[in-house]
Amino acid sequence: MDVLRPPLININGRIYRRNIVKEEHYEEEEEDFSYMGPSESKALEEDETCDSHSIEQTDKGYRCAIDVPSVLYKYIIGKKGETRRRLEFDTKASISIPKQGIEGQIVITAAHKAAVSSAVTRVEVLVESFRKKQPFTHFLSLPLNDSKVQEGFQTFKDEVLQQCSQDHGVEESIFQNPAKLHLTLGTLALLNDTEVRKACEHLQECQSFIRDITEGKPLPLEVTGIEYMNDDPAMVDVLYAKVSVKDGSDRLQMIAERLVEHFVSVGLMVREWDRVKLHGTVMNTLFRKDTTVEKRCGGGKPATSEREAFDARNILKKFGNYSFGEFELNTVQLSQRYSTDRTGYYSSAGSISFS
Repeated sequence: MDVLRPPLININGRIYRRNIVKEEHYEEEEEDFSYMGPSESKALEEDETCDSHSIEQTDKGYRCAIDVPSVLYKYIIGKKGETRRRLEFDTKASISIPKQGIEGQIVITAAHKAAVSSAVTRVEVLVESFRKKQPFTHFLSLPLNDSKVQEGFQTFKDEVLQQCSQDHGVEESIFQNPAKLHLTLGTLALLNDTEVRKACEHLQECQSFIRDITEGKPLPLEVTGIEYMNDDPAMVDVLYAKVSVKDGSDRLQMIAERLVEHFVSVGLMVREWDRVKLHGTVMNTLFRKDTTVEKRCGGGKPATSEREAFDARNILKKFGNYSFGEFELNTVQLSQRYSTDRTGYYSSAGSISFS
């Protein structure tokens, strides 16, 4: 196996060296975190405490249970159990992991409290590292699929195909599914039912400040104008509709920022931009010749695949100020990727209303 040059990582104020080891078994990277502070033996002599977990004293020593989604077990076990054995040898602790696919707790035991604390820290580092590599499963969405907006979108699609189909890359398959028109505020990787429930609870906590912003009423919006993502209008991958509050206020932006801020603060979302980009995708080259692509990119990051850009110059010239319609927005949803509900929109794991 090939060992890459290890970078450093700061965990709870301590510096660890991260050794990235390519493992054929999982077809993913296995990461080994080696503490670069005092020696392991010296660390175990200290009365270490575990800030995020409770370490219990038992008849045989000490014990700590950690909630870890089952999809991440394999990264703690490693190829043929190598990672777990290395962790147990280094920390002088025992690590008990449920069978693959069974949700439960990883239980760490040892004769000394410091050994349990050290093992917990090492396991947490692995879990956090590989959690970041998981594809997102859910996203916070603002539905734009009001019937009037869908009708306006369908007219837009028909006219673009009629007037601009000769332009490079413009074809029917790259248009959004009208039933899934939406704004994406941020994406989440929720790896088991417990994490989904936790995200729903945090969404409910946001209802009070949203109603303060909306004064307990639906938010009147207008979907007018189109814009593109990249710098060259002749080579566009994503064309989106612009959405704004009818009274010209920034209340929609305020709601988006507060929601993202809350989910980032509780560790369920990673902030990708300084400011949330409010855009409703109407054309996307990821959809090209693949009617199931909305399942692959359901409201967030595009999948890695070959993309053929399209020439949007005529579309922008002819439809730059196109009005898709007006409607009243009254909900934020925790939408599930790879899903469709009875209306054709994404299935909702949870939602809150503005009124």
